[in-house]
This record gives sequence, C-alpha cells and structure tokens, in this order.
Amino acid sequence: MRSTILNLEESKIREVANAGLGRSDVLAFWFGESDEVTPESIRQAAVDSLQQGETFYAHNMGLPELRTGIAQALSAKHPQHPGGIAPARIGVTSGGVNALMLAVQALVDPGDEVVAVTPVWPNLTAQALIMGGKLRTVSLQPKDGAWTLDLDALLAAITPATRLLIVNAPNNPTGWTLEPAEQRTILEHCRKTGTWILSDEVYENLYYAPSEHACAPSFLDQSQPEDRLVVVHSFSKSYLMTGWRLGWLVMPPAMTASMGKLIEFNTSCAPVFVQRAGITALERAGEVTPRVVAHLKACRDALVPALQALPGLELATPKGGMYAFFKLPVAGDSLTIARRLVQEAGLGLAPGNAFAPEANGWLRWCFASKDIARLHLGVERLKGWLEKNPA
Repeated sequence: MRSTILNLEESKIREVANAGLGRSDVLAFWFGESDEVTPESIRQAAVDSLQQGETFYAHNMGLPELRTGIAQALSAKHPQHPGGIAPARIGVTSGGVNALMLAVQALVDPGDEVVAVTPVWPNLTAQALIMGGKLRTVSLQPKDGAWTLDLDALLAAITPATRLLIVNAPNNPTGWTLEPAEQRTILEHCRKTGTWILSDEVYENLYYAPSEHACAPSFLDQSQPEDRLVVVHSFSKSYLMTGWRLGWLVMPPAMTASMGKLIEFNTSCAPVFVQRAGITALERAGEVTPRVVAHLKACRDALVPALQALPGLELATPKGGMYAFFKLPVAGDSLTIARRLVQEAGLGLAPGNAFAPEANGWLRWCFASKDIARLHLGVERLKGWLEKNPA
C-alpha cells in the first residue's frame, strides 16, 4: 500500500464516537447531521423509483432533469452569475465528499502546491494529501471566540506555484463565512496567479445573517463561467439527506467532458432512485429548506447563549453552518477532553484538533437536534463536568 495512505491520520471525530457508540446514556453531538429523518415526500420518491424498476445505470453526470433542476435553483439564488448556471456545468455525484474528491483528482498532480484555509473538516485536507499534493495551510484566527480571516496572509500564501486553493464557507467547524468583497479579492488574485479555487459551499443554505437570496455569499456571485472555480454542494444538510449520498459540482464548461470520465472511473453514476429523491427535494425546497433552516436557527439561539453563560467558556455566535465551536476553560488536548466527556459526562462532542492543530483546546457541538431540550440537557452535563474539573 502507498505510504501516503498508511500515514493518513484516522478521524479523531470517529475515534471519539467509537468510544461512545452503542451507549444509550450518551448524548451524541459529534457528527455533522440532524437527528431528524428525511421528509416523507423525498423518501417516497425513492420508493416509487424502485417500484418502477429504476435499478440500472444512469448518465455519468446525472439525470438530465436533476441537472436542470440544480442549475435552475442555483441560477435563482445567484442571479449575478453571467448567463445563469447552465445544466451542462453540473455534475451529480455520490455525496458532497465524492464531489470534493473528484475535483481534487481532476486538479492536483503529485507535488502540486495546495493551500487550504483551516480549521476545516479533515476530509478536505486529506484529499489533497492522498493525491500527493504539498499542503500549506492558512489559519483563521480566533478573537473573542470568533474565527476571522487574515486576508493579506491568505493572498501572500497564494503564488503562481499554488495549483489549488481550498475554502469552506460557511465553515465546518467554526461557522466563519466569507464576505462578498473578500470572495471578489480572492478570485481576482487567483486569476493573476493561475490558481484554481475549490469552494465547499455545502452549508450555503444554513445561513442566519440577513441575505437577499436566503443563502450565504458564494463565489458564484463573483465569478465568470470560465473561471478556474469548482463549487461543491450537497443534498445532505439542507434537505436532511445525509445518508443518501447525493451531491454535485459546478465547474467551468471546459471541464465537464473530463469530469464525466472521472466519475465513470470512480462510481460510474449516482443511483437513479437516489437522484429521483433529489429531484423531489428540489421541487419541495420551498417548504423543506426554510423549515430546516428556521429550526437550526432556533437550535443555535438556544444552545449558544446557554454555553456562553458557562464561566470561562469562549464562543461567538456562528453566522452559518450547524455547529457551535468553543474553547473550554480547561487546559489539555481536545481529543483527551472529548473522550473524557463521553466517559465521565455522557456527552459526545467532536475534538477541535480533528480540524487543525491550531484548534486544539476547542470542541465542536453539532446543534442540529430535533429536540431542543436535548441541547439544554447536554449543557447541564457539560456544566456539571466543568464544576468537577475546574480550570
């Protein structure tokens, strides 16, 4: 086996979860998903597809009607993009993580320099390493619990030697978001250096600041169709479809033919019945997604003040995403603290150093809970643990 694969770090999130899986007394907030099931109408669309015998291969790039639906939805949300988003620029994938991996496979050769903004979901940085890229990171900086970007530092890190910039905003785990002016500056700089941008925007709809189009700022708002930009989305978060594994890429027209080949050699295609569910999700987006976002905002607004009331805890209210990212007034390794919380408090959180070394000492709490009372119970458990383990 390749040494690169052997040397990959295992997921620290999974390590914590494995310590508590199967324990009914543990309140689990470690994974990035809601505990609410997919809406019935979306599930029924998949059942109907299977009943109709749609069990065969589909086009590599996805069902035409799904690609059209995605393109129309994106064009409506991002009317500033010249000419709208053409269906031919959409590639349907087997999950958002598959879309990200396909983009990295398409763009990164061994030895290529890749810059990533961290802390970030570890899959994003691991993918570049798997392809043999030379990874450099530019860290967001915490100030009063809020993680912010030093734009000058990022621009200085991106040179003509930089093949790919990886950005996730709204960000997992910090909730940090990019402003349109920052996106415009980054895009203009990358045009000059010839650098591709891979923008992970799967949390675009989970945005709580005032927004004209009810979503977070996107690189699509600033870009031209031919720009060296790949934007990745997923049905997982906005439609409660994490287990369905359905996502998509938006890419420049010149990239689509090669992407079809790459999908063929990875997964061939996303299952048809899953794509039918995706079509229904888009058709029902007006009733499903606003409800999901409103509930997540209610969860955020319940959890964050309760955590902020704990003495010495450092946390800022996130503008987007589904996570509270906070620092406890307890010294120590995040992974060790997270494991102790599982064992001693029955509380399952993700360790900050799973997302970057500079986030050691921080913890991520996924607040996508169907029952808000469950969040308050988790805070009580954390409070009790802190009282027994003072700083």
